[in-house]
Amino acid sequence: MKSYMLILFLGFVLSLVVVLVLMPFYIKLLHRLKYNQSVSEYALDEYKNKAATPIMGGLLFVIIPVLVTLVIDTKIVNDPLSVMVILSYLLFCLVGFLDDILIIINKDNKGLSPKLKMLMQIVFAALIYFAYRNYLITSIHLPLINIDIPLGFVYSIFMVFVYCAESNAVNFTDGMDGLCSGVSLISLIPFLVFAINGNKYDLAILIVSIMGALIGYLRYNFYPASIFMGDSGSLALGALFASIAIALNKEIALIFVGGVFVYEMLCVCIQQIAVRVFKRRVFRYTPIHYAFVLRGMKEKKVVVMFYGMAAIFSLIGFVIGVI
Repeated sequence: MKSYMLILFLGFVLSLVVVLVLMPFYIKLLHRLKYNQSVSEYALDEYKNKAATPIMGGLLFVIIPVLVTLVIDTKIVNDPLSVMVILSYLLFCLVGFLDDILIIINKDNKGLSPKLKMLMQIVFAALIYFAYRNYLITSIHLPLINIDIPLGFVYSIFMVFVYCAESNAVNFTDGMDGLCSGVSLISLIPFLVFAINGNKYDLAILIVSIMGALIGYLRYNFYPASIFMGDSGSLALGALFASIAIALNKEIALIFVGGVFVYEMLCVCIQQIAVRVFKRRVFRYTPIHYAFVLRGMKEKKVVVMFYGMAAIFSLIGFVIGVI
């Protein structure tokens, strides 16, 4: 136990320090390559000046903590569910990377077509299910009433849905300096506790290493941001939350822990349905965090407000997860 706690601390510190040290050089490299953000023509005017900010910062907080974890915890490769989480993190990062590269090459904000992006997410999630189905708990635990609902093969459909919904929900949350990274960092805390309490120490080492990397990244992503995570980071983080929740059998807790992501996604869905069916908007702008800016709030205040929301949701999700 003591040795694992030491490894936990080591994973956190190493990932944090490596990201802090490498990020300035990485940002300079991206500037030199002109791998910058392309702003949508529909973006708010105050965000169009961010077109010179480099993207794909997510690559560092994906690759570095995975490498750190594999180096300091060689036994993690013997834990199928931890390997599943790593594979999910990397595969969805790949989807985001391809999207970011197309944005850079084409110099617009379109990237992969929505259909192709969704297809890739579905395929990867399905492959992950079939590769690790023998290690999964294919029932949903309902806290409060303490009932387990067996899903059998239907769990495969449910798992694909969780991956796609969560990855896109986190993607919707990305858009303001420090917003997605900070909310993700806060939302990982309950899952770290769940992993430790469940004696899933290998998974806990991975989670805490990613948290260290996120803090290092946030140093350069908080307002005014020097780098954006891009879809390389946001889709990877979404898959990370989905896979961790599935590995720990905390799918219901994920809804509450990731409440900010759910809120963002629901607002986007409601807006799209309202516009397409009723030709009217429900919200002034979506993703919803931009609506607060239109109401006169400063970006930093919106981000801090969402941090507070994330903390409340995480606390609720933690309570639900331990019941």
